[in-house]
Amino acid sequence: MKKVDVLTRLEKAGVVAVVREASGERAFKAAKAVVKGGIKGIEVTFSVPNADQIIVKLKEQYGSDSTIAIGAGTVLDSVTARLAIMAGADFIVSPCFDQTTAELCNLYQVPYMPGCMTITEMQQAMKSGADVVKLFPANNFSPQVIKAVKAPLPHVNIMPTGGINLDNLTEWKQAGAIMVGIGGNLFKGVAEEDYELVTKTAKEYVEAWQGN
Repeated sequence: MKKVDVLTRLEKAGVVAVVREASGERAFKAAKAVVKGGIKGIEVTFSVPNADQIIVKLKEQYGSDSTIAIGAGTVLDSVTARLAIMAGADFIVSPCFDQTTAELCNLYQVPYMPGCMTITEMQQAMKSGADVVKLFPANNFSPQVIKAVKAPLPHVNIMPTGGINLDNLTEWKQAGAIMVGIGGNLFKGVAEEDYELVTKTAKEYVEAWQGN
C-alpha cells in the first residue's frame, strides 16, 4: 500500500519541485523554501552532490508529515535507484525509461516515473509498472499532446516536466496533466540566496494549480 499512498500524496500535491542545485547545502535550503511555500512534492535530482544525503536530511525533517513526498530525480540506473530508496526516497524519477530500474522500484513498491516522449516509450513504461509517465522535455510539445496520447492510451497518467511555468501551468492541467514538475522557474532566487523569493514563487505555483 505504500506505493498507492505516495501516488495519492503526489496527485494531491499537483506540483513537484525539481531541486537541481550546484551544492547539497543550496539544494536542502531550496527544498525547505518550497515546502514553506506549500509545495508537497520534492524531487532531489542526483545531479546534486551527495543527493542521497539530502534526501535523508529532508526525510528527517518532513518524514512525519503524511502530506509530503520526498523523491529522487535524474535516476539513470537501478544502482542509483536503490541508493535513493535506501536513503528513504518515496518515489523515483528518470529522464528516460530503464527496465531494470522499473523492476527494482516494483520490488520495493516505490513509484517509478520515467521520462518518455513517444507512445511506444509510454506503453513500455506502463507495461513495466510505471503508474505515472513523465513527459520530458515537455517544452518540445504543446499541452494538446496529452489529449493526443490519451486517445490510444486513455489510462495513462502524465506528468509534464521541462518548460512548465506560471503562464502555461493552467493550460497543462486543463489538458489533463495529473501533476507537473517545475525546475528552474521555481528557484530563481537561490543563486542570490533569496529563499524568501523561492517561497513566494512556490506559493504562486500552488495557488495557480489549486485555482483550476
